[in-house]
Amino acid sequence: MAKWDDDQDADKIWGRDISNRAQKEQLATKVAKRLKKGDVVGVGSGSTSFLVLRALASRRDQEELDFRAITTSIEMELICAALGITTTTLQAEVPDWSFDGADEVDDEENLIKGRGGALLREKLVIKACTESYIVIDPSKRVSRLGSKFPVPIETIPDAIHIVYQELSKMSVVESMVLRQAVAKDGPVITENGNVIFDVKFSKIDKDMESKLKAIVGVVETGLFIGYKPTIVSE
Repeated sequence: MAKWDDDQDADKIWGRDISNRAQKEQLATKVAKRLKKGDVVGVGSGSTSFLVLRALASRRDQEELDFRAITTSIEMELICAALGITTTTLQAEVPDWSFDGADEVDDEENLIKGRGGALLREKLVIKACTESYIVIDPSKRVSRLGSKFPVPIETIPDAIHIVYQELSKMSVVESMVLRQAVAKDGPVITENGNVIFDVKFSKIDKDMESKLKAIVGVVETGLFIGYKPTIVSE
């Protein structure tokens, strides 16, 4: 993609306040030290990933460390364009390493991700590389996965009723809602044309991810269990 007129366009594209920004910027700078010339980098979604991407662009400009990015959302692809970062795809290249944020991280470094709706692409990227960094502030640490946030479940639109019925049969489901859009009527539609159920569980065991993905119509879940990324925190 061609570079936009002004690097500040990246901030305009993001267009939202970032909580704990100073703290996240320090962590972003730490992750950006991993960059080497010619790297192919998997780029996660969310505010933390946005700040890491800016830190990477800064290193590139200061030290002539050109790199290519594999993005997990349309938003991050637009931000890469604004920062003059060349993008590529998983079909063309394998990432050398990747970074992302998380909604929750438990004591065994299992994750819940997907509040930004890009869980499928995020999981594809983290699975494609052997070196992944999850950047979090202390508020994302939990003793029990699912204690703060529901689990996003990406679902084919035609399977909404099937998935709802199957989830309703699970005794550990406390609540579930079809995620609604904010700036448009109707449900959130993911980059892959699917919808998202946000499901609150009373208990999440190590087999929960496979149980959910066995439901016909479920494409992916926001449970990242057993991936063992490197956690970057204070």
